[in-house]
Amino acid sequence: MPSQTDLYAVAGALLFCIGLYGLITRPHLLHKVLALNIMSSGCFLVIVAIARRVPGDVPDPLPHAMVLTGIVVTVSATAFALALVKRIFTETGCTDLESAERGDV
Repeated sequence: MPSQTDLYAVAGALLFCIGLYGLITRPHLLHKVLALNIMSSGCFLVIVAIARRVPGDVPDPLPHAMVLTGIVVTVSATAFALALVKRIFTETGCTDLESAERGDV
């Protein structure tokens, strides 16, 4: 029977792979931003799983601090990416990079 830590690590790896698949296959810019958020959530789960691997009852607090910092950075990066997507849409009328580069409207 897998432990809770192993389940967290597997779920994190699965989320990262789903996000990577979405990032590669989806041309829409909002989908790419969502895929990046899913990937970062997977990374956070793996880091939390690593924190539980120390011996003893209390998990290592350093990975948890890294996850909290990562959440703040992710929120900021998402806001910046959404502002860029809005700017690209305003300037070109397109929601994917290939159409924007070709000048399709």
